[in-house]
Amino acid sequence: MNEIGMDLKLAREASSVSLEEASNDTSIPLEALEQIEEGSIGSFKDIFKLKEYLQTYSKYLGLDPTKIIDSFNEYMFEYTSKIPLDDLAKEIQAQEREKEKILEETNDIRVVTPYLKKEKTKHLWKYLIMAGVILVLATITIIWAIQQVM
Repeated sequence: MNEIGMDLKLAREASSVSLEEASNDTSIPLEALEQIEEGSIGSFKDIFKLKEYLQTYSKYLGLDPTKIIDSFNEYMFEYTSKIPLDDLAKEIQAQEREKEKILEETNDIRVVTPYLKKEKTKHLWKYLIMAGVILVLATITIIWAIQQVM
């Protein structure tokens, strides 16, 4: 990224344009232009915004934006490819633990879908019919017991 920043800075200086002037003309914040020329991309939270800035700034300076973006993409590929495998494995394990934690927390939550509602409704009618039959049998038994006592 330092090379890209240096190329942009050299092109700006060759055009006798100040950073403030470039910032005003491109609507890119002055701090962002300074960081781009210094090659410090770590301060950018949004990589897509950074790419947009690089494209706009390179066009403004008369450079080929495609070459600048391609160089940036190559840099990012190399930069991200150098992440140690142990760090990647730890991150994957942390994500797995987080998923398990979420699953444990959601085990008590009942998912309601139209299909489950139909099943529950069918079972509910079975229980209501069974309760009705038991109630009728209990009533008949009580009436019979009362008649036997009299």
